[in-house]
Amino acid sequence: MRKKIFLLAIIIGLLAILSGCMEIDQPITPESEGIWNKYFVYPLSWVLTYFAELFTEDYGLSIVIVTIIIRLVLLPLNVKQLKSSKAMQDIQPELKEIQQKYSSKDANTQQKLQQETMQLFQKHGVNPLAGCLPIFVQMPILIAMYHAIMRTTEIQTHNFLWFELGSPDMILPIIAGAATFLQQKLMMAGSPAAQNPQMMVMLYMMPIMITVFAFFFPAALALYWVIGNIFMVIQTLLIRNPMMNNGGDKK
Repeated sequence: MRKKIFLLAIIIGLLAILSGCMEIDQPITPESEGIWNKYFVYPLSWVLTYFAELFTEDYGLSIVIVTIIIRLVLLPLNVKQLKSSKAMQDIQPELKEIQQKYSSKDANTQQKLQQETMQLFQKHGVNPLAGCLPIFVQMPILIAMYHAIMRTTEIQTHNFLWFELGSPDMILPIIAGAATFLQQKLMMAGSPAAQNPQMMVMLYMMPIMITVFAFFFPAALALYWVIGNIFMVIQTLLIRNPMMNNGGDKK
């Protein structure tokens, strides 16, 4: 639980800096200096512009396409995360036995608990940190996407569907929060975490956080969240459910 809270604090802290730092008021161009601008923000801005020009300057459709491409690139990491989650679920009975065996809080017992827990992880090839990797990989992409959206002048002046890409929208944040909730709900379905009250708090905290941020950020970024989370929902249904069914057949 502490690890989850720590990761959430990192996400909140990084998202908080999106409101106005790192040259956010300066348009991004090929001449923009700095590693961040040259290797993160400008390439993403260029890709967004490229796809927009392919579809008669439809920057909203461009964001949808680029978001799907990003999710496809991250797919191997997300599959690894799903497999890690499934593996952690499978070893829960053995893990609980070890925790009950070493329930005493003295230092020597706790050391033995850690040793046997690590041996259990190694035996089943479980990496408890595998689920964290996609979060850390996605954070620079999220921040770069925000900068590309804010600093690509053309995006600020275009519409998509019913909303202006450069201004906050009232409907997209709700959709983004709902999609985030559904995606996390599917991830937790059938796992021991679903019975943990603390994890249930996390289930609601992240969608609320996404919704609140989306109300203040440009609709283009909310669109990125919506498409990304819908992709994750479909991915989870296509990958995790067959994985769970196969696991059940083996038992």
